[in-house]
Amino acid sequence: MDSEKILLLFTMIGVAFGIIIGISFRNIKLSQMTVHLIGFPGEIFMNLLKMIILPLISLSIISGLCQLNAKQSGKVGMYSVMYYFITTFMAVALGIVLVVLINPGKIGTINKNNGENNISRESPSALEKMLDLVRNLFPDNIARATIEQVESKYNFTDPKHYYKKNYIDQMNVLGIIFVCISCGLIMGSLGDKVKPIVDIVNSMDIVVNKAVYIIMLFSPIGIASLIAEKLLEVDDLVTTFQSLGMYVLTVILGLIIHLFVTLSLLYFVVTKKNPFKFLHGLLPAALTALGTASSAASLPVTFQCLELNNHVNPLISKFVLPVGATINMDGTALYEAVASIFIAQLNGMTLNFGQLITVSITATMAAIGAASIPSAGLITMIMILTALGLPAENVNLILAVDWLLDRLRTCVNVLGDGFGCGFVEHLSKLEPNISIETLPTSIRVDPTEDEKCSKDSQNEIL
Repeated sequence: MDSEKILLLFTMIGVAFGIIIGISFRNIKLSQMTVHLIGFPGEIFMNLLKMIILPLISLSIISGLCQLNAKQSGKVGMYSVMYYFITTFMAVALGIVLVVLINPGKIGTINKNNGENNISRESPSALEKMLDLVRNLFPDNIARATIEQVESKYNFTDPKHYYKKNYIDQMNVLGIIFVCISCGLIMGSLGDKVKPIVDIVNSMDIVVNKAVYIIMLFSPIGIASLIAEKLLEVDDLVTTFQSLGMYVLTVILGLIIHLFVTLSLLYFVVTKKNPFKFLHGLLPAALTALGTASSAASLPVTFQCLELNNHVNPLISKFVLPVGATINMDGTALYEAVASIFIAQLNGMTLNFGQLITVSITATMAAIGAASIPSAGLITMIMILTALGLPAENVNLILAVDWLLDRLRTCVNVLGDGFGCGFVEHLSKLEPNISIETLPTSIRVDPTEDEKCSKDSQNEIL
């Protein structure tokens, strides 16, 4: 049994153990200190996740985008980026619409906020909130953006001092992501001139991804601790589980609609081909994604499915797929939008239009930086909660079902990458004389090794 399956098994055991401990000790009058000690390992686990956010997101975005060299890849790169951003934003928009309409958090509100804590307060207005959003998108100090963001104050009784720029102790997620996207695209446009820097960034990205993997080894203990603590703190357990069930259904419904309606319809409109036949050819890749919860681990099988089953040009697949596995995360983006608004609903908060825009932009750009490793979406979720001003500890309730949703959203991510290859191939119309050497060397895959890995991976599944 490989390490991913072992981690999944222990994570499921941790979820079950946390639920058993939380339910078993609810009838016992435990002291506040005892409950705190039960949740202490989970607190340390959350601290580790928060610690890795900045390097993970910044390096993942720069590493992925600096490989899109417009001079080398031409139409392939242009259409790839267009597809990534359009489909990711569509996934976020769908998630927001579903979670607002279904309102899964209304059933089990765990924290009734008064007007002082409610983030939907009348002041500032949606327009003023949007202005702050743009200010945060273009930070005046990159170092400050790592620890503070703008939240302007408005004095409605004194027109002479109406506006005052104010900073609060929250990471400026939007600003950091914008700077990283800009750096990645600029480095990609410079090509070989900055190859040493690109190599360093790619190496650092590998180190950070390894660190994330090591942190996730402690997830069974951390998740068990967080779930047990939350179950001991919740007043009405039945309604909380009902709300969690509605949340899971909302995410699954969104993933199904995005895959079988949004992506399939987009593929059909652009290529005039049967999207379900294309999906059938990607079935082994989907099964791999469900088993590994990793877009990167699914790459060998996805290559084989596209090139052998769906007859996609290898020149396209060997460029689009590796980059897509890094920055194209439709399922993750949809999940993050639903989960963040669900947590706000649980806390009795109603997000106004400005905050919904914040969710859409942050989820879209955070999904670009979500590494193609298991549970990366959980880490970027903390970023979105930070952008909304919600405590990151609120994420502990949804940890009980994250192991399942992680696999489902990864499946959508992988199939979205596959659709992207078909989309880009149809639009790019590559010239016959273009060879694989014209694509960026940092993402080229040795066809021999790729075919060997593909066969080995598919044999494991079948």
